[in-house]
Amino acid sequence: MDTDNFLEKDLSYEIVGCFFDVRNKYGSAHNERVYHRTLAEQFDIKKIKYISEPKIEVFSLDTGRVIAQYVPDFLVEDKIVIELKAKDFNSSKSYRQTLEYLKASKYEIAYLVNFGEENFKPVRLIYTNNRKNFISLIK
Repeated sequence: MDTDNFLEKDLSYEIVGCFFDVRNKYGSAHNERVYHRTLAEQFDIKKIKYISEPKIEVFSLDTGRVIAQYVPDFLVEDKIVIELKAKDFNSSKSYRQTLEYLKASKYEIAYLVNFGEENFKPVRLIYTNNRKNFISLIK
């Protein structure tokens, strides 16, 4: 892996550490709200800036106009979107939905984190802005 081109490497490392801190302390049997609040606590402890349940603009891929808003669980340092789940497994729908929001927003990195899975493994999704034609249309 080419770590020189790893987007937001240091911030990502800190965030993933918070995911594992929460999972190690609270296990896999709580509801999503518990994980949301405990992850916010970890961000506070680590002094990571975040917005809980922000409204993120979703743009038309054709015109660059705002067509909707998406509300993920967290936006970290206005760079990384975090979507939390607390289910037995990650559905392909959750994965696709998170990726589609990245494709139609100005954000390039998202984490899909399912605290309910037995085999805990946060998923990092990337969709870089140089692949988004609408970015040049945004006013």
